[in-house]
Amino acid sequence: MTVRRRTVRRRHPVAGRVVVITGAARGIGAELANVLSARGARLALVGLEPDELDRVRAELPGEAAAWPADVTDADTMRRVAAEVAERFGAVHTVVANAGVAAGGPFADADEDVWRRVIEVNLIGSAVTCRAFLPALRAGGGYYLQIASLAAITPAPLMTAYCASKSGVEAFAHCLRAEVAADGVAVGVAYLSWTDTDMVRGADADERLREARLRLPWPANRTTPLRPAVVRLAAGIERRAPHVYAQRWIRGIVPTRPVLPGLLGGRLAQRRLRALGPPPEHRGLVGPGGRAAQTRP
Repeated sequence: MTVRRRTVRRRHPVAGRVVVITGAARGIGAELANVLSARGARLALVGLEPDELDRVRAELPGEAAAWPADVTDADTMRRVAAEVAERFGAVHTVVANAGVAAGGPFADADEDVWRRVIEVNLIGSAVTCRAFLPALRAGGGYYLQIASLAAITPAPLMTAYCASKSGVEAFAHCLRAEVAADGVAVGVAYLSWTDTDMVRGADADERLREARLRLPWPANRTTPLRPAVVRLAAGIERRAPHVYAQRWIRGIVPTRPVLPGLLGGRLAQRRLRALGPPPEHRGLVGPGGRAAQTRP
């Protein structure tokens, strides 16, 4: 009889390790900072909102420093990377978490808002990675790209967000092969609707909220923030190639080939018609989105 042994990925505790988190002023980034700090990580917090960043930093139990920055600004991010290295001496993990969203029909979308989603989510992730990659290579570090269920499933009314999250997923998968020889591990994290300012901002739009509620269960649920972030932290300590913030997301991965036809076909068209006319354009959703839209 053949006995199959389950492969257990070795843990790399974050205690004493330097972790960079972008989009750390609120939501996923702020909560991840809290969880990792409690585990002894030394944190470099990057975000657009100085006051919120300072609030997050002040409430952490461990060592942390904050850098207000726009992740799409390559010069600024190179400066941040240099200052983080000067402050901490090493970088062990980078979490590319900064992200924004906007909703509504593509044909009616404000071009600047649509482009800004792509810039922050996709270009900003690449800029972050480019700035910190030398440090990760020097120490055989770990890069975690925050993607989304939107990288796996189509979501009508969210064209920019889905395109950006599919893009960062592909970017991370390509990067993994390029940097493996340097000892750098690359992971992709997938989250469904999670209770953050951004999701609450989307739900404030009645049409977007109704579109979410019409998704198949459990994709229509908004899940608590803390358990999702605890799973992200566990993935970081495993240097995992894939991290599923909600367990059920892993189960739908094998169905990816049929999802576009299922969720983007006639059923989705009927549901969109049932939602009625589109609302007025509202720009990026949530307070973090407003900060990104009115960036300095």
